[in-house]
Amino acid sequence: MSGRREEILDAALAIADEHGIGKVSMRALAERVGVTPMALYRHVSDKAELLDGMVGRLLAGLLPPDAGKARAWDERLAALGHAVRTMARRHPWAAQLLFSRPAVTPDAVRVVDLIYIALLEAGVPDREVPRLERLIATFVIGFAASEASGRFGSGSLDPRGRRGLLPEGELPGHSRLAPWLDLPSDLDTEFEADLDDLLRLIKAVAGGQD
Repeated sequence: MSGRREEILDAALAIADEHGIGKVSMRALAERVGVTPMALYRHVSDKAELLDGMVGRLLAGLLPPDAGKARAWDERLAALGHAVRTMARRHPWAAQLLFSRPAVTPDAVRVVDLIYIALLEAGVPDREVPRLERLIATFVIGFAASEASGRFGSGSLDPRGRRGLLPEGELPGHSRLAPWLDLPSDLDTEFEADLDDLLRLIKAVAGGQD
């Protein structure tokens, strides 16, 4: 990626950080970098390519310097999960973009390939690798998106504690789980537990191959 294109994409990320992803446009970006909109087209041909480039720029930050080859496959996947969560905390709008755009730029494809290699090293059958990659991406980005948007909440803000807003009538599931639903959420512990469950699922798929 050329230095000028990186500069343009970083400017687009800054606009999204300051005003939200909906405010990113070719015109706003041109004003940010001090050129005419037409001058941008030498580096990004249209809004779709700009958004794809932003996805690649975000995911490039997840690539370890050594591509993680020195660590075991499960450690690499866990590290990638933590990196995505950290990225979403830094850029709360990012998960929305990642869910809406395919991984098509070189950096984005490299991240997907790291997951493919980790799953293959785990012993997952080739035919199951694409499905599990989608499962991993959906879980990690979904958790990050829910956390960044406030859907999960924390402590007194936990929406699961506002059961006065629920419809009238018996809710047997909520009644049984009330002592647990009233506890403050510990999202760090929950994320670790979810990652462990995901890694166990991967091992189960690998162990159940024909």
